[in-house]
Amino acid sequence: MKKTYSPEFKARVVLELLREELTISQLSSKYEVHYTQLAKWRKAVIEGMPELLTDSRRKDAVIKEYEEVIKELYSQIGELTSKLSWLKAKGVCAPKKRAHSMKSGIDPK
Repeated sequence: MKKTYSPEFKARVVLELLREELTISQLSSKYEVHYTQLAKWRKAVIEGMPELLTDSRRKDAVIKEYEEVIKELYSQIGELTSKLSWLKAKGVCAPKKRAHSMKSGIDPK
């Protein structure tokens, strides 16, 4: 059965690991967590630190920019959908016969 650990437990163990008062093997024995798992947690924390320390105003600006792009794309989709509907209604854009029905010898009528 696979053990699951709470985020609080992981944080406490990784903080202790980063203090380097005990070796990874000693912490592994102390908390009964495999040393490779501890190494993975430490790596994840170290790699994630820059994200934690990023200015939130910059994040908010990027999110706002993405939301504006998404809004514009949805607007374009709506416009193109209306044009397609209009073209279909005028008969300019007739649906094409399917190629596989022609190959199989079935008359699409």
